Amino acid sequence: MKEGIHPNYQPVVFQDVTTDFAFLTRSTLSSKETIKWEDGETYPLIKIEVSSASHPFYTGKSKQILDSAGRVDRFRKRYGK
Repeated sequence: MKEGIHPNYQPVVFQDVTTDFAFLTRSTLSSKETIKWEDGETYPLIKIEVSSASHPFYTGKSKQILDSAGRVDRFRKRYGK
């Protein structure tokens, strides 16, 4: 492998901002923020919006979709019994 062309592959903590769920993995991403992990080491912190702790597919909680335009009612009137 050539020197100096590959990104730095390092341990990083990803934290879900909605549930405060965090996990340690390896990544090429870097951050100025750091966090002290359970093992006493300090790692770069990457904040994410969705993880397995907050995604509806993994949690089993689905979000209701609001139909503000009444499209469902118009469809049912037109094609429903």
